[in-house]
Parts: sequence; C-alpha cells; structure tokens
Amino acid sequence: MRELLWALCLLLNLITFALFGFDKWRSRCPGARRVRERTLLWGVFLGGFVGAWLAMGLFRHKTVKRPFRVYAMLWTLLNPVWLLAWWSWTTR
Repeated sequence: MRELLWALCLLLNLITFALFGFDKWRSRCPGARRVRERTLLWGVFLGGFVGAWLAMGLFRHKTVKRPFRVYAMLWTLLNPVWLLAWWSWTTR
C-alpha cells in the first residue's frame, strides 16, 4: 500500500512538472490558451510540489509573480504528502 501511494506521488509530480512546462511553452505563443494558475496550484497541493518547484526553477516560470509563489509555498507546507512521509517513517 505504501509503495502504491509513493508511486502515485511520483506520478503527480511528473504531471505537475509537465503542466508547468506546457504552460511555459504556451506562454511564448501569443493568444494561446494557457493552463490556469488554479490548476497549477492544485497540482502543487495534491502532491506535486517537488515537480512544481523543479519546473519553476528549470523553466523560470511563475517565479516573478509574488502571489503565485506565496500560494505555492503555502500549499507546499500544508501538503498532505507530509502525512504520508510521517506515516512511512513511523511504521517500518
């Protein structure tokens, strides 16, 4: 069960990373539809915060927008994955 949850967490991080990359790619196309910030933040909250922060650094995307960064930090700190990490650490 624990391995399945960690695999799901890895998948969420990959999806979030890809969403940030796709949004950065779309930002270069004038008039193109972009990924909503709400969707990106949901990716962070659902467990993709590692992928999100890696993508933000690698693509230099959403790093200047202060409100977005504040929400991303907040969702990273309040993330339910920390409960999974604690559970994995205490139940060996």
